Amino acid sequence: MDADAFRRHGHLLVDWIADYLDHSERYPVLARVKPGEITAALPDAAPEDPEPFDAIMADFERVLVPGLTHWNHPGFMAYFAITGSPPGVLADFLSAALNQQAMLWRTSPAATELEAVTLGWLRRLIGLPDSFEGVIYDTASIATLHAIVAAREVAIAGVREKGLAGRHNVPRARVYCSDQTHSSIDKAVIAIGLGHQSLRKIPSDEFYQMRAVALSAAIAEDRAAGLLPIAVVATVGTTSTTSVDPVPAIADICERERLWLHVDAAYGGVAAMLPSHAHVLAGADRADSVVVNPHKWLFTPFDLSAFYCRRMDVVRAAFSLTPEYLRTAEGAAVRNLMDTGVQLGRRFRSLKLWMILRSYGARFLRARLADHIRLAQELASWIDAHPDFERLAPVPFSVVCFRWKPAGIPRSDQELDAANERLIDLVNGSGQIFLSHTRLRNRLALRVAIGHLRTDETHVRRAWDLLLEHAHQLS
Repeated sequence: MDADAFRRHGHLLVDWIADYLDHSERYPVLARVKPGEITAALPDAAPEDPEPFDAIMADFERVLVPGLTHWNHPGFMAYFAITGSPPGVLADFLSAALNQQAMLWRTSPAATELEAVTLGWLRRLIGLPDSFEGVIYDTASIATLHAIVAAREVAIAGVREKGLAGRHNVPRARVYCSDQTHSSIDKAVIAIGLGHQSLRKIPSDEFYQMRAVALSAAIAEDRAAGLLPIAVVATVGTTSTTSVDPVPAIADICERERLWLHVDAAYGGVAAMLPSHAHVLAGADRADSVVVNPHKWLFTPFDLSAFYCRRMDVVRAAFSLTPEYLRTAEGAAVRNLMDTGVQLGRRFRSLKLWMILRSYGARFLRARLADHIRLAQELASWIDAHPDFERLAPVPFSVVCFRWKPAGIPRSDQELDAANERLIDLVNGSGQIFLSHTRLRNRLALRVAIGHLRTDETHVRRAWDLLLEHAHQLS
């Protein structure tokens, strides 16, 4: 593809993307293909000879687009709604063209330094102190894994060199989180060799928040049993209900017990930009590490996870390894991103966050977050006022958990679970809205997650109308 062909196809592609971003509602939000249908529509071997880009794009539209779940649809209210905003899309386009590999400062001074600058902007927007150094990973799962590795580095002498196997003088380690914490914590302890049994889940209260008293008792019990507590993970915006753990109380315990405190604020952290919600990160300034995901609720195309750490020297001690071919003359005068994690190669992710913060400005971003929270409160009020629906959790941010529970019709929880499964299937089958579910206190709950840049009251009202309409059909 020469420059002239690139310009022609590039212009057509930008037109396609612009039209898609502006009219994504023309597509059913949830893909309507059957398993294996896309595979069957494509050749099972790569072509030997070049094919025209026009033909490739035609197959993209014919075969792949029908198999897309449209996360960029304002009716996407499942999981955590995410947005590929226009400035972020353009930044990713530019990043792909520049093809930076920022393992060393030398291999991309701009990518290395822009990452620090942009994360400094975000850090100040959410109220974390400047003592937190930042680095970008792909997802919060990877950020959390690095936090647990750092905790292991602090707690177990010589673990980098000697590992854990066969060291009879090293007690079994223990990591703590609540019973509402994301499954990435489970995967982290498995992946770094602590074993799944090392993770102890602390019961949550009626608001789905970790019980700090129970945490303190669990640590004491484990120490008495000869175990080695090393870290606690607190959450600001849990996956199911977006509950907020009592971080100040947990920080008190971690300081007393000399444990690493990691705060998973992947979803809820950006809400601290709002004066009304600055309290959600109370106590996080005392944590050792914090993760916030701009790709969840700050309109940043997937993927971009901001990891902040007060003790990045420990992270570097755990991961830094410089073979001769990567040694450079700059030495200690620069910080190399490769020293802050497992991966060597690092994309120019900060470019899209930098462009988004500049294109929209903090005032607009705060306004959109505030409006999403308002819409969630409005939906919660409709649910609370309706005799046939039951809200199952508080609404601290922009996610509402509830279930259909018809008044005057006695049903067991199992029967209600089945009825709600049918209801969500009917709503999602409309193609206009996509909702997900969770399980709370052994009851199936429907989740409406409001977070797309273009989602407004008409979309939330449409979701509610569809729920009422299909609930009436099932009655």
